[in-house]
This record gives sequence, structure tokens and C-alpha cells, in this order.
Amino acid sequence: MTVRVGVAGALGRMGSLIAETVAEAPDMELVAGYDLVEGEVAGTPVRVDVACLAEAEVVVDFTNPEVVMGNLALYRDMECHAVVGTSGFTAERIASVRGLWGDDHTTNCLIVPNFSIGAVLMMRFARAAAGFFAASEVIELHHDQKADAPSGTAVSTAVGMAETGGQSRQVSSAELYAGALGARVEGVPVHSVRLPGLLAHQEVLFGNPGEILTIRHDSTDRVSFLPGVMLAVRGVSGLDSGVSVGLDVLLDG
Repeated sequence: MTVRVGVAGALGRMGSLIAETVAEAPDMELVAGYDLVEGEVAGTPVRVDVACLAEAEVVVDFTNPEVVMGNLALYRDMECHAVVGTSGFTAERIASVRGLWGDDHTTNCLIVPNFSIGAVLMMRFARAAAGFFAASEVIELHHDQKADAPSGTAVSTAVGMAETGGQSRQVSSAELYAGALGARVEGVPVHSVRLPGLLAHQEVLFGNPGEILTIRHDSTDRVSFLPGVMLAVRGVSGLDSGVSVGLDVLLDG
């Protein structure tokens, strides 16, 4: 059975790569591309009217945090399954999507902070380790064109860690400059680095008296995200009705 796929943000760096990969997949058909300007990707016209995505069974959204919520409302109305790689999904924003989508709709929405299988495992390992250490910190490093900070992966990692372990240490250092000790996400310090030459990297540090555990993941090429994207496109229709977060829901299936 062939899945009809549309890509929003089809002319972007990730969107164009996804469109090309979908077009080459024997079990998928690239039926539409949407972006802010017209063009072509993988032999498919890219339109500036989001209504072109109504032809798709599954829409993959790699757009912008400022427009993605409006896009999701349209995908729901068009009865398309949504696979969302756009960043900026805080807990509050995810709650808004759940309210928008509802649990009784015929299509599903899967929000994925990171499509890299290695990154998903890194988040799992960090969650498992958090309860055994007195303190932890997250350092995420991305290219300097990334739309937001901290990254969605870092936020999801910190939220998962906070559910299994909290900070039981007291830091006596005074911040001479605001933010020097990182932003707090559910009590976990998170530091963001933005530099040209980086792609997507994250390190999680855990500390106890006398020992340090480090868990690190590096994506050095955007192709590392493609297996996860394809897994999501193939699996989103089979999820429980409503909104799901993270590739874990498919890896455990």
C-alpha cells in the first residue's frame, strides 16, 4: 500500500531532503510540497498555498515555530495525519495541540523533538540515569541558524530526567552574568551553544561525589534524521487517536 505524502517547508534544508527520500521510497508517493515560495523538489511542484497538502494522507512539517500551530489546525481540518519536526514545542504548546486535535479525530499528530534514532536512545539513557545521580546538566550545540534555544531535544531530555530524578545538590556559585549557569527546564540546567560548523549535538552530564557520567550524541549529517522520519511517516496512522510525542511510541511498537 502506497502512502501519499506531502511536505511542508519543502524547499528548506530538511524539507527538501525528506521530499527526495520520500520520492525514492517504493511504498510512498510525494504528492505535494508547500513553502513560502514556489519551486520544485524531487520532480514535484512546490506551492505557496497550503491547501495543496490536502492531497496527502501524511504531512511532514518542517516549517517554523511561528507558523506551525496554524499549519496543524489546517492539517486537522484537511484530515491529514501530521508528522511534526518543527521545533519550539514546549509542554504548554503540546497541551495546546492536544486541545486542538482532540482524541476523537480520525487522524493522528506525532510531534518528534529529534528524528535521530541515536538521539532518542540518548534521551532514554539520560532518563534512566537521572534517578541515580545528585545532579545533572544538559549542554546542546547546534548550528547558528537554528530557530530557537534551547533545542526541543534538550527540553525533552530535561523533562524526562526530571520525572525520574531531581537536583539534590546546592550550587554556591553566584552568577556574575545572567544565564551563566544555564536556563532551568524542570529544574535541570540547560546550556545552548550556537556556532557555524555545528549541526546537532548534545551532552548530558551526571554527577555524584567522586564520579561523573557523560552521555553524548552527535549528528554530523542531516541524513541521520531520515530513518526516523520514514519510520514516523509509515507509523503515524497506526498510533492511538490524538497527539503523540517522540519516536519512542514507534520504536516500542
